[in-house]
Amino acid sequence: MATTQKSDKTKLTAGLLGLFLGGFGAHKFYIGDSKAGVIRLVVTLVTCGIGALWGEIEGIIILVNGGVDMEGRELA
Repeated sequence: MATTQKSDKTKLTAGLLGLFLGGFGAHKFYIGDSKAGVIRLVVTLVTCGIGALWGEIEGIIILVNGGVDMEGRELA
């Protein structure tokens, strides 16, 4: 049985950042995915805030199912 290394980033923090600041891409910046964070920010600005729902949904998914950081390690 292989042991997988956990990320130093937590699922709770990433999920809450996605839920409350997902439109700004805060959860993506937190887990190290700057490119996706910038995309979330641009989509939110271009759609006058409607694109923020994308980040909020991702925040809920992270809280329920967990996620991985940029190195593919499972969030703690």
